[in-house]
Amino acid sequence: MEYLPNILFAIALALGVGYFARNVKKLIRNIKLGQEVDASDNKPQRWRNMARIALGQSKMVKRPIAGLLHVVVYVGFVIINIEVLEIILDGLLGTHRLFLDLIGESVYGFLIGTFEILAVLVLVTVVVFWLRRNAIKLKRFMSAEMTGWPKNDGNIILYFEVVLMCLFLTMNATDIPFQEMNSGNVISQFIAPWFDGINQNTVTIVERTAWWLHIIGILVFLNYLYFSKHLHILLAFPNTYFGNLKPKGQFNNLEAVTKEVMLMMDPNADPFAAPPEGEDEEEPSKFGASDVMDLSRIQLLNAYTCTECGRCTSECPANQTGKKLSPRKIMMDTRDRLEEVGRNIDANDGEFKDDGKQLLNDYITAEELWACTSCNACVEACPVSIDPLSIIMEMRRYLVMEQSAAPMELNNMMTNIENNGAPWPYNQMDRLNWANE
Repeated sequence: MEYLPNILFAIALALGVGYFARNVKKLIRNIKLGQEVDASDNKPQRWRNMARIALGQSKMVKRPIAGLLHVVVYVGFVIINIEVLEIILDGLLGTHRLFLDLIGESVYGFLIGTFEILAVLVLVTVVVFWLRRNAIKLKRFMSAEMTGWPKNDGNIILYFEVVLMCLFLTMNATDIPFQEMNSGNVISQFIAPWFDGINQNTVTIVERTAWWLHIIGILVFLNYLYFSKHLHILLAFPNTYFGNLKPKGQFNNLEAVTKEVMLMMDPNADPFAAPPEGEDEEEPSKFGASDVMDLSRIQLLNAYTCTECGRCTSECPANQTGKKLSPRKIMMDTRDRLEEVGRNIDANDGEFKDDGKQLLNDYITAEELWACTSCNACVEACPVSIDPLSIIMEMRRYLVMEQSAAPMELNNMMTNIENNGAPWPYNQMDRLNWANE
């Protein structure tokens, strides 16, 4: 019976970490459904982007109020959870505050005191976040796509953080030897008097209960991430590393199309000549994307990383003028469809069975796609380097090249370019007629 708590703790830890690993494996499987892309270029710049954007939160603080609040929660939550290592070791070894003897009372007290201050700051910040979402009701949290689960998800994570921080402070406040040490109990010393007059054994039970609930809560939170938009806590780092390094506005041109255009423009080119050594002469099986499997793995990683913060949509000029387009919805729809495909694969022994649905039309409409002005405002606004525009352009490419379903104005322009060498409906000989006036 002496080792029963340690055994129970080991079982809980194994179950929590095991289920998380299972979901991570499923996540990687889903992302790998996309088209493989080479992102091995300019590694130093990629590492710098990850350090600056994901770790340093450089794009988050462009909106000072929300940015500062997020930094407080980010720093507080990460640093406080350093103590999780001590909790895990204590749980497995049957010790109590193992690091106290290893690093000394003064250093340990400084660390725990810092953790307690950060816990209070996180609590204050979370309350402000909740008020912004539910009382003030900021416009970017009230969009059509932010109802039901997306709205509840944002609140659930705030409740999680409140509970975990309160348990942390309660655990310290009811730890009698820690309070008697009077070092590091910067905040908990004011909570400890709430338990005066209560039997010491009862206080110890409260401390143990808070300790157990704290670590179990962290394990539940860890596994909740897969089902939540807060997966960005983990994926922001690879997403910023694999972010697009090309200048904004530079689109990827299909080699097969570029080759055809060059042949048309060069009267001396031989269309039947063998391709240069090392080049692939095969045309793509499909132009553009109609479903998630046609998108790249980086685009699917983008979808899973989306924080649903709405900065992209709030900056989108098409959305501001009442168009149906919402870049945030593009990312959410992509993720929802990818999850649907993943469940399809799970239900069919690892094989995808055609379900008669696709990302285009069933999730994202042509009206949304053609509302985009391709201005890159959404890409610039995203705090974790997500690129909704790239998905929009791939799906528009499919509409144009596979279905000939471009809007009439665009079809007219392309016809004019083909016939007249310019987007205007005038013969080349008549272009300068305006000058005669």
